[in-house]
Amino acid sequence: MSVDVVVAGGGPAGLATALYASRAGLSVVVREPRGGTIDKACGEGLMPGAVTRLARLGVDPAGQELRGIRYQSGATHAEAYFRGPPGRGVRRTALHEALRGAVAAAGVEVERRAVTEVRQDERGVVVDGTPARYLVAADGLHSPLRRSLGLDVPAGRRRRFGLRRHVGVAPWTDLVEVHWAEHAEAYVTPVGPGEVGVAVLTTRRLPYDAQLAAFPVLAERLLGEPTSAVRGAGPLRQRSRRRVAGRVLLVGDAGGYVDALTGEGISLALAQAEAAVGAVLAGRPASYEASWRRIVRRYRLLTEVLLAASEAPALRSRLVPAAGALPGLFGWCVGELGRPA
Repeated sequence: MSVDVVVAGGGPAGLATALYASRAGLSVVVREPRGGTIDKACGEGLMPGAVTRLARLGVDPAGQELRGIRYQSGATHAEAYFRGPPGRGVRRTALHEALRGAVAAAGVEVERRAVTEVRQDERGVVVDGTPARYLVAADGLHSPLRRSLGLDVPAGRRRRFGLRRHVGVAPWTDLVEVHWAEHAEAYVTPVGPGEVGVAVLTTRRLPYDAQLAAFPVLAERLLGEPTSAVRGAGPLRQRSRRRVAGRVLLVGDAGGYVDALTGEGISLALAQAEAAVGAVLAGRPASYEASWRRIVRRYRLLTEVLLAASEAPALRSRLVPAAGALPGLFGWCVGELGRPA
């Protein structure tokens, strides 16, 4: 049986693509080899634009309101607030459950299988024997489909990794806190009335507790018991030559990723999912490349600038004091992060 779209990957990017496709009247099937609720090491802070896009899809995951971002280094800090509606701290599992529920309610079939073989011509694709008009690859950071299509690009020698664990402690702020140390950042996101998520981004391959030792001010606040196991992800930077290969479109992390430094992953994935479906509806898959570049341009500029500054020791140590000394600039950056992608 032929379908309009096969979506490879049942994470947030893939499920959102399926929802957009179904709402547009397209026949769609999702293929995901993992069963049940899927967790992932991430910061779990949804920017305001992501909350808005999810609401338009009828998805409203439970979590904690986020009003802005605070940078902290020792006793020095700077904070700024989102313009307009708040963001939300949401457990990744809660987000996935909410999206799964919406997909089920829409009548979209999710098959527990991976996509392994893709053949295509000018008329369509054949995905493991299933004929379809298009394939959307939303199979994650280390996308096997990106690699099989010959789109992978070496990401360079400097590699960053993410580690995340939850702690049973009442949130002490409604801001995402970013704690800066010499070789790492720790991101604290309220995700419930008695729980915070703490994600560490670092270039050093050390155990989670050893990473936290670099943040003594933060460690004093994390007196509760862990409520989840440590999960890891990386290397974070992934590159793709392009996001379209014939009738295959790459959405979410599969299309390339810079870093989690600005926390816009879900916002971008949702915007890309909508754009990919728009290109399919128009019968112009190649147009998705330009849409993708427009969606990620602002994020990539902010992230690359921050990464470049953080990689220079002399600049890294001055980032938080500079943010405090230039509140207008820091506020503008936070406002940009809160703007829809």
